[in-house]
Amino acid sequence: MRRSTASVPELVERARSGDPRAVARLISLVEDASPLLREVMAGLAPYTGNAQVVGITGSPGVGKSTSTSALVGELRRAGKRVGVLAVDPSSPFSGGALLGDRIRMQEHALDRDVYIRSMASRGHLGGLSWSTPQALRVLDAAGCDVILVETVGVGQSEVEIAGLADTTLVLLAPGMGDGVQAAKAGILEIGDVYVVNKADRDGAEQVRRELRTMISLADRPEGSWRPPIVLTVAQAGQGVDEVAAAIDEHRAWMESAGELDRRRVKRARDEVETIAVTALRARWGDVHERSELDDLAEQVVAGKTDPYRAADALLDAFTELDAARP
Repeated sequence: MRRSTASVPELVERARSGDPRAVARLISLVEDASPLLREVMAGLAPYTGNAQVVGITGSPGVGKSTSTSALVGELRRAGKRVGVLAVDPSSPFSGGALLGDRIRMQEHALDRDVYIRSMASRGHLGGLSWSTPQALRVLDAAGCDVILVETVGVGQSEVEIAGLADTTLVLLAPGMGDGVQAAKAGILEIGDVYVVNKADRDGAEQVRRELRTMISLADRPEGSWRPPIVLTVAQAGQGVDEVAAAIDEHRAWMESAGELDRRRVKRARDEVETIAVTALRARWGDVHERSELDDLAEQVVAGKTDPYRAADALLDAFTELDAARP
């Protein structure tokens, strides 16, 4: 009953006081694209911008969930409140999160200063859910000092996390491919900290050498951040303190270089653009059962026009439609 009757201001106030039920309800409103979403975001806005967002990415099997759990423990020992968004593949039956990474983080289940949420990607490429940016705002406003975002692990499509996080951790493991595969996956462009997990296996040092060589070949401006490479055995907790230290060092560098503000402005710009484009598509679809876009697409296929002229025609049509609105 409380879930259905609580107002948005009440939910926001309860979330700010650390009520996990209120946080869960707000994130559910985000995931469901509730009509209350605008009110939710407006209520949260004054309390956001404090949390450090750390993205954790890497191919399936490198130990992302185990590493995330170990990092949560290290952050809690430092007295930080932690939020975790574990973005899982979607179930083809329910549409919900399939893997349920909270199973691997049971040791933190009773800690009121740790909030863990599994979110379904719902077919969204790039390793993230479309609602992840809004869910981050909920956890930020709820007082989390650090928010860990663990991606699906979809390989070469996974670079989207770099646009969402303040610091991106890229996990690798021995036997998961050589340096060429790492370059193909695009991870050498997005990593702020590289973690070679399962370092107790043969080949860990080779992976670190290959990574160091590949990183050294990158054309980096003088004074830019040089990503460290940390060896860990997450299951045993080895090296996790070095990962946490590297995250802190990267945060300090970003603040001194102005990079933190630049990344956050870009993130907000992309979020605003996505919301605006989605709204435009929805408004167009409300008016046209068969959209002008469908007709223009058929003309392009038939060779009657080219894509640029079709795009111009679509913009003109929308301008006319918008001008005709009361």
